[in-house]
Amino acid sequence: MTQNTDLAFSCRPFANSLFGMGNPLLDISAVVDKDFLDKYSLKPNDQILAEDKHKALFDELVKKFKVEYHAGGATQNSIKIAQWMIQEPHNVGTFFGCIGKDKFGEILKQKAKETHVDAHYYEQDEEPTGTCAACITGDNRSLVANLAAANCYKKEKHLDLEENWKLVEKARVYYIAGFFLTVSVESILKVAKHASENNKLFCMNLSAPFICQFFKDSLMQVMPYIDVLFGNETEATAFAKEQDFETEDIQEIAKKAQALPKVNKKRQRIVVFTQGKDDTIETFPVLKIDPKDIVDTNGAGDAFVGGFLSGLVQEKPLDQCVKAAHYSANVIIRRAGCTFPEKPDFK
Repeated sequence: MTQNTDLAFSCRPFANSLFGMGNPLLDISAVVDKDFLDKYSLKPNDQILAEDKHKALFDELVKKFKVEYHAGGATQNSIKIAQWMIQEPHNVGTFFGCIGKDKFGEILKQKAKETHVDAHYYEQDEEPTGTCAACITGDNRSLVANLAAANCYKKEKHLDLEENWKLVEKARVYYIAGFFLTVSVESILKVAKHASENNKLFCMNLSAPFICQFFKDSLMQVMPYIDVLFGNETEATAFAKEQDFETEDIQEIAKKAQALPKVNKKRQRIVVFTQGKDDTIETFPVLKIDPKDIVDTNGAGDAFVGGFLSGLVQEKPLDQCVKAAHYSANVIIRRAGCTFPEKPDFK
């Protein structure tokens, strides 16, 4: 992690002080059998985007197996983890994204409410609510995501509306996962510019190697506004390659990413790259965990960011933000999906 900056604000966390925008997905998880995996040509342990042959999978999963529903999608996960870490007041986290006017949309709204996140969805009826099926067999999880409505977010239909923009203005810390670059760059830029002009913190995640590769131009449009950049080592390496950094050393990549042009000169960019069970750059020890306690590493990255954001919005020093990030990731990998106990045990 590369940093040299003062993160102090003059406020404690209050309702809507943390803002997130991204692809809302209803996570639908169930223990399935091998026949189900075979029917839809799924590998036991994989993450894929749904194709036409998978369209019937979601309804069949609900009809045939005992399912659990959770509010999901990378950004929404991080916001709900931050809210869980903070506990009180409720609705510290605001979330914007697009859903369908359907049964899954209603369940998603209810699930977001249960996590005390103030979700304001743009609802449209052209596409159904985005879903992510987690098909569990033994210790394996095969994830099938159908973005559907999540792809349909429209700046002029939602973000630009006065009552919604007021919620953006209330926030002090902003977080958007890189996945949203594939949906609405103009929405991201509007929020990023507002943060920069008002000396607030704008945070973003590289999210996946394909974002660094195929959405490079969009990412670099937003980069000058990024105060805190998150990523894991795979994403960092892909980013370095696309930017011609000519190094695979994670520490060097962090320094070069930090040095990229930045609009708000009052804050130096902070770069936070995680390396799984290795220490976070730069040298913050990761909580050690016994491999047999690892249930699911899938939500760990989202949880890390959520913990970090909970620290930022409470004006904690950077080492405390990293400590909170490691704590929440450590809790999440012991549980199935991006779920958590009622209260954190974190001081």
